Amino acid sequence: MAAIGMAAVAVSCSSSSKSATTTNTASSSAAPATSGSTASTSTGTVTLDPARDYGDKYADGILPVGDNKYTTDAAKAGFVFLCHTGGPNAGGASARGAWFSADGTTYDINKKISVQGAVTWPGSITISVAGGTRTIVTNDLPKDHTTGVFPVASDDPAASVDRNPNTIKAQSVTYTLNAAPTADATPHCMSGQVGVMTTGVELFNAFDAGLRDAGAWEVQDGCEGHPEITGTYHYHSLSSCITDTSVHTVIGFALDGFPITGPKVGDHNILTTTDLDECHGLTSEITLDGATVTMYHYVMTQDFPYSASCMRSTPTKAPGEP
Repeated sequence: MAAIGMAAVAVSCSSSSKSATTTNTASSSAAPATSGSTASTSTGTVTLDPARDYGDKYADGILPVGDNKYTTDAAKAGFVFLCHTGGPNAGGASARGAWFSADGTTYDINKKISVQGAVTWPGSITISVAGGTRTIVTNDLPKDHTTGVFPVASDDPAASVDRNPNTIKAQSVTYTLNAAPTADATPHCMSGQVGVMTTGVELFNAFDAGLRDAGAWEVQDGCEGHPEITGTYHYHSLSSCITDTSVHTVIGFALDGFPITGPKVGDHNILTTTDLDECHGLTSEITLDGATVTMYHYVMTQDFPYSASCMRSTPTKAPGEP
């Protein structure tokens, strides 16, 4: 794989237009930790073992498809714990791309196409901490990378699979987050947005409008981003244009205030979903606001559900959310 990070796209988010039938609903308790991890509990006690070789499970680029892997009653490892599943139909991919396996259960990220183009934007983001509050102000335009051309051009190969008709538009977004969050006894469900990345770009959850795996189905640009119907440019998965994907480096913040990091422990030593707790996180040493601290954080992985799948602390509402 060219980078630790996969595709994802959608002309919408997890607040789906369809109440898709779930073939895998949550159990009443969280899934047990996988072998080699500290036992997982409702307070998020999976801890990184810096001496462990976690391996490079998806080095070949073949990833599992996470269609309909959501719950609505309790958090469950590998599933997204949604507060609701209804919403307006905002479109999405019209067909499976050639990167899917014949049975539709896996996809090859190395064969996935991207929306063409390299558009530069005047991205702007400021992050400040005062009085226990972290304030993030962004125009939602990427400051560190270009985007593809949207709406998708008719002669772009992506148009045959996912003709995203939306235009990227600058936003005016302010996040007011807890700068010192603590985990609650029980995880919280989540809506369509996970949080915001330090690139200035919003991060949505793993689903498209039909509760399909956005990373598998939708065609995004070369940085794994695309706009939804209001023009908000966003990721669903780890952007390959984020160059430092260390598990110790903060690359974003979730709506509950907890940091988001990459999955890289070392060369060919990459965390996956099975190494994390039911909210897709663990406790490790990270660099936060210029200091080295040991705390809980979410981890973006190569595989579904890519980022936070439930919230450890009470989340703030996403800007513009009623």
